[in-house]
Amino acid sequence: MKFLDLAKVYIRSGSGGGGCISFRREKYIEYGGPDGGDGGKGGSVWAETVDGLNTLIDFRYQQHFFAKNGIPGMGRQRTGADGDDIVLRVPVGTEILDEDQETVIADMTEVGQRVELARGGNGGWGNLHFKSATNQAPRRSNPGQEGVERTLWLRLKLIADVGLLGLPNAGKSTFLAATSNARPKIADYPFTTLHPNLGVVGVDNTEFVVADIPGLIEGASEGRGLGDLFLGHVERCAVLLHLIDGTSDDVAQDHDTIIGELEAYGGDLADKPRVTVLNKVDALDDEERAEKRAALEAAAGGPVMLMSGVAREGVTEVLRTLRGQIDDDRLRHKPVQEAEPWHP
Repeated sequence: MKFLDLAKVYIRSGSGGGGCISFRREKYIEYGGPDGGDGGKGGSVWAETVDGLNTLIDFRYQQHFFAKNGIPGMGRQRTGADGDDIVLRVPVGTEILDEDQETVIADMTEVGQRVELARGGNGGWGNLHFKSATNQAPRRSNPGQEGVERTLWLRLKLIADVGLLGLPNAGKSTFLAATSNARPKIADYPFTTLHPNLGVVGVDNTEFVVADIPGLIEGASEGRGLGDLFLGHVERCAVLLHLIDGTSDDVAQDHDTIIGELEAYGGDLADKPRVTVLNKVDALDDEERAEKRAALEAAAGGPVMLMSGVAREGVTEVLRTLRGQIDDDRLRHKPVQEAEPWHP
């Protein structure tokens, strides 16, 4: 299934049905009077988050969503039927933006959350509604209220607890594959990852979700490489895991490149808690490890962990450090299996 995290949709709510002008005319009925019914209400357009979706690919093949109009009123005091609503089913983490792509209309962060995007028009009143003691034969009715037409943008920001950051070929996909059941594409050339991947990682009877996004390069905020199109997917993360390739000639420069792009992106992304890890240490001897770790600690201004995703060296320690940075209410605790009493 192709990944899509931005879609443009056109919606329109239904117009209300018009009121009816009618008079009761039956044989042997001396006083008929007005009996025109009201029009039905137009259908509304809703957005609802559902489980099981992680992309907006459905909105690539259908962009127009028009709700039904209300049925006009009829004689014999019959009210027109209401128009059917339309529901846009979106994945959790979807932001609904106005046409300017800046005004946030709704942020859908929970399963089952519903928001009304366009309300249907009210139905018009029939002439029965205008009957009074001084106007016993009204010949007026109201037209139905017009529906609302809007152009909206849907932007998906994945819900994850940990976000992976790093230059291309820093080992992000290898780490995700080594710690979860996710199987992202892994190769020895840059930009192997072209769209975000999610994996559920477990350590010490707890689980959390890790998001792997395409690698950043210098100038990504200006559109170089894949740009910073996917940085929005780590905005909701509790902690960022910054991986630096230990085989690089200048690990400090690699670190500063990513931090510079985070600051250029804006928001509070650069201020989020970060765990800095020197990756691929299985290719380094003890002297190189100490030298590059010291250089990286000077650039990061804090402790640096050592890890090798391929050799599984230091992976558990990194996972435990990440777990300590995540709030308990975001963790998924595995039920403890109680030992069954022995019986012959």
